[in-house]
Order: sequence, then C-alpha cells, then structure tokens
Amino acid sequence: MSSSPESHLIFDPNTIIADRARAIDASGIRKVFDMAASMKDPINLSIGQPDFDVPEAIKQRAIQAIEHGRNRYTPTQGIADLVEPIRHQVENDTGWKQPGIMVLSGTSGGIMLAMFACLNPGDEVIFLDPYFVMYKHLPKLVGAVPVSVDSYPDFRLDAKKIQAAVTPRTRMLVICSPNNPTGMAYTSAELEAVAAVARRHGLLVLSDEIYDAFCYQPHVSIAPMLPDQCLLLKGYSKTYAMTGWRLGYAAGPRPIIDQMIKLQQYTFVCAPSPAQYAALELLHSNSVDMTPHIDEYRRRRDRMVEGLGDLYPVGNPGGAFYVFAKAPGGWSGNELVRRAISKNVLLIPGSVFSDRDTHFRISYAASPAHIEKGIAVLRELAQEAQ
Repeated sequence: MSSSPESHLIFDPNTIIADRARAIDASGIRKVFDMAASMKDPINLSIGQPDFDVPEAIKQRAIQAIEHGRNRYTPTQGIADLVEPIRHQVENDTGWKQPGIMVLSGTSGGIMLAMFACLNPGDEVIFLDPYFVMYKHLPKLVGAVPVSVDSYPDFRLDAKKIQAAVTPRTRMLVICSPNNPTGMAYTSAELEAVAAVARRHGLLVLSDEIYDAFCYQPHVSIAPMLPDQCLLLKGYSKTYAMTGWRLGYAAGPRPIIDQMIKLQQYTFVCAPSPAQYAALELLHSNSVDMTPHIDEYRRRRDRMVEGLGDLYPVGNPGGAFYVFAKAPGGWSGNELVRRAISKNVLLIPGSVFSDRDTHFRISYAASPAHIEKGIAVLRELAQEAQ
C-alpha cells in the first residue's frame, strides 16, 4: 500500500521572531563600535569606556584567582567575602540598615533584573531624555511602557517635569548621575525634589551610579533620601577600566534584591568568578588609587569644553566622560556625525540616546592627541555649517 508523500511547511526564521525582539532596535553605539573596527586609525571619540588599563594590582589578583582555581560558579548573589564588605560600604554611604546586596554581571545586568523583578505589563517607567539606551528598550522586554521626560535644553533634573509625567501606571523612575550621555551631575536640591515626588507616588527609584567616581564636583546620591524605595546600582567597570569584566552590584530593599537574585539564577547565573575575587583587592587594600586618572579626565573635560564652547552649545558637564553637544547650523546630529566620519572622526549621534536628532555625543575617554584632532575637525565642521 503506497502512502502519499509527506507535506512540509516551509520554515521561515523571520516568522518566529518574537514581538518583544522586534520592538527593540539594535544599539546605535554598537554600530559605531563595529565601524571603528573597520576603519584605519580613526580618531575615536565614541567609546564609552576609559582609555587606561586595569590597574596592575587588580590584574594580579585576577590572575591569582584563576591560577588558584577560582574558576567555578559562585553563589548567585556573589561570594560572601565581597558581598559583606559591599554591604558595610553601602550602609556607611547611605545610612541604610542591612540592605539587600547582590553582585551583578555588570550594572546593565542589574537594570534588566530590576525591571523583570518589579514591572508588570503596562507599568510605566520614567527617565530623562536624553537617556542611556537600555532605559528605553529594556522595559519593552517585560511589556512595560518607557516614558521619556524631555530635559532639553539644559539637561537638568526637573522635579516638576517628573511630576507631570506620573500616571496611575507609573511604577519606576530611573536616574543616572553623573549622566550618560549628557555628563550632567545632579545637585542635592534637584534630587531632594525628585525624591519627594517618588515618596508622594510610591515609586521605586533606580539610581544608576556607574560613573560616580568620575564626578568633577562632590557626588550626590539620591539613595540616602529614599532608604525604603531606592535600588542603587554601582559597579567597577568604568572606575577601574574593567568594562569587559562585567562586575557591579545592586543594593536596596531585601524583597526586591531577593527576587533579582532568583532571576539571576536563570539568566546570568553569577558574576564572573575571577572578577569577583579580583575586586577584593579594591576592598581590602590601599594599592589602587584612581585619583590621577580622574584628575586627568577632569583636564580633558575642561579642554573639550574650552575647545568647542564658543561654537557648540555644550554646557559644563559635571561628570562621566561625555559632552552632549548641539549640531551647528541647523544640521541634525546624524548629519554632523556623518560629516565627522568622512574626516575620520567617530562620534555617536544624539538620536541613539534621544527622541530628538539635534545633538551628538563626544567621549573624551581618548588620548589628548585624539582630543586635539577631534576638536580641530569639529571646529572645521562648525565653520562649514555657517
């Protein structure tokens, strides 16, 4: 008895892509990184990471960890030798009592875990525009709604604007100070006013403080102002040039941290083991002093503002290592970046970080020679735009 040939549906991988993945754009920053890899000796003012190397003492501690077999999984929340000193440090810095603590696979991992732990579909998340790219896209992964609050033209933290954006669905407010991409560092008065809004509406404030060491004025955190409703994210990546090591930590209310730890079990599993042991060098010795690097970055910031301030509205960024400048002559940010790339200078268009396309981000985490060349090209472009 013969049988008819089996019929098969033609599989098209494009049809199986989930809506949540389609809702997220590929990072414009990564596109520029890829472009930099294909260019010959570009003047790269796009990179959001320090240009110095990991301090030798930290590298040696990591090497020792690897050689001594510290290469296996750690507890999901991190090794106790690291978690407990972090807890004491957070308590001293914030006045909190016995906060929950977990070690993260980078603060970016912490942002994702926090949103998965705290947001339901339809919940709203407020953040300033311009914004770090994850603040807009990660809420979409959990079905939440990103709500950007326009902070142009001065990029300050305005409590009245935050208040106006709050609705009955608002659950979370994300603050980044010093800020990526604007470099703004918020004042105590600004943060106090926003903390009052958070208390009034029962909002969880996610305070992303990855750039706290690169603050060219006294750093102020919102965390001490909100002991019961703040999730503090910090890390080692920017301060110690360990961006590829993926190491940070979260501190906050224990019920939230407990849920984040549970979710980390099924995602990142744990932060990289050798990196955790290497971080002990930062907590148990005085061998690592980053002051010279931070002072150098302050000088670079000053040179960038001095070199461009008469032609580009750049303000006076108080931290991180970015200048968020307005494109001249009515050009869009993308047009300015396109013209800069034609002159071998890499920048990031502001539209990567914003609903507007009027600005562009400059990173001064580059050599003084490249900064001078970049300033010269940008001055040429400003003249062309007139």
